[in-house]
Amino acid sequence: MQTLMFPTYEFRFKNSENKTLIFDKIRKKFIILTPEEWVRQHTVQYLLAEKEIPMSLLNVEKELRLYQRRKRYDILVYNPDGSIFLIVECKSPKVKITQDTFDQIARYNLVVNANFLMVTNGLDHYYCQMDYEAKKYCFLKDIPNYSKNALR
Repeated sequence: MQTLMFPTYEFRFKNSENKTLIFDKIRKKFIILTPEEWVRQHTVQYLLAEKEIPMSLLNVEKELRLYQRRKRYDILVYNPDGSIFLIVECKSPKVKITQDTFDQIARYNLVVNANFLMVTNGLDHYYCQMDYEAKKYCFLKDIPNYSKNALR
């Protein structure tokens, strides 16, 4: 797999039926290793190791309903009170991050109302903070580390 713009992390792999699988710590199972999954697993490790987010507050690849349609988000990070701190959209490294990507995560955020957004293809990372009063998002250099004050 391609080297990504994240720190180096250790992963568990196995082969099954001529496919490489990677272990997802959050879902507690092996997942087929696609380029997007490679980015997703690096992002999970980044959130756990670098942002010090407790594993219990992370959720990966779950369904949400948007305008009567079923969609799947990549990663959600909860606040201790159950509200959403962060939603992450992961793309394959081959996918260029465009306005369409931001529009996609903004639509998902209509449902989850996260404080922060992250969009990554593993090579480029974008972070935004929501301003619900002005109905816009503001770009940031990074998202805050986990702390009792940050997750609100």
